[in-house]
Amino acid sequence: MADNFSDDFLVKDNFTIKKASTEYNGKLTKEEGVQILIQEKEKLRELQEKLYADGSKSLLVILQAMDAAGKDSLIEHVFGGVNPQGCNVTSFKTPSSKEYSHDFLWRHYLALPQKGMIGIFNRSHYESVLVCKVHPEYNLSEKTWSSVKDFDKGFWENRYESIRNFEKHLSQNGTTIIKIFLHVSKDEQKKRLLDRIDEQEKNWKFSAADLPERALFDEYMDCYETAINETSKDEAPWYVIPADNKWFARLAAIQIIIDTLEKMNLQYPKLSAEEKKGLEDSKKQLESE
Repeated sequence: MADNFSDDFLVKDNFTIKKASTEYNGKLTKEEGVQILIQEKEKLRELQEKLYADGSKSLLVILQAMDAAGKDSLIEHVFGGVNPQGCNVTSFKTPSSKEYSHDFLWRHYLALPQKGMIGIFNRSHYESVLVCKVHPEYNLSEKTWSSVKDFDKGFWENRYESIRNFEKHLSQNGTTIIKIFLHVSKDEQKKRLLDRIDEQEKNWKFSAADLPERALFDEYMDCYETAINETSKDEAPWYVIPADNKWFARLAAIQIIIDTLEKMNLQYPKLSAEEKKGLEDSKKQLESE
């Protein structure tokens, strides 16, 4: 069995992104990891069913990463075995004009999982302190500010505070939050982008717009480091997973999710004496047909 990755990759105080590994250097082989993932997917399905039956809590999994880090394939391989009726994936793109006419958290409220459900955010409200911090001019689309000069230190501190308050509110009202950053190296990102060009079946994944963003890789890493340090709290922790090895990133993610669900103290509904009697009566009726 693999290690407890909930402990290994949980962000502690004073997180430094340059010290966080992008590669898995443990003893587990890829073949072993793939087999463990199969077993863990069955466990996740059982826990998701229990979450759905309990009906009093929800789980929100937030995935953030640079382009080509493997978010989409992780969602496919980790959640591919759960009941689709109890799971919902939301991929956040550039906000629409309607979304820009509200505060930056509005569209994320609309996508939150209802009780009994697992919600997955493929990108999230963190884009407002990542891509919008690298490209502060994007914030002008909200029409509240007139110049990039408005986006000073105080502006970003307010954004982090809004995010912390948002997540604390969710936690206090029955939503457990996991935030996962898939930490891919610049060299591995280059390899995967080249694969998208070289392999015809992956051509559709490549966008020339990825290259200007890649040129800002180090700037993005600074923004991630700050955002993670500002917002990793007990009620909404960050996990930084090495993502250069996709098989390992998937295994680490599913074990973190399973560990979190197990700590939620989920319970199947208990039937009253009257309800149990009703079941016995129904059984007798069916057996007598």
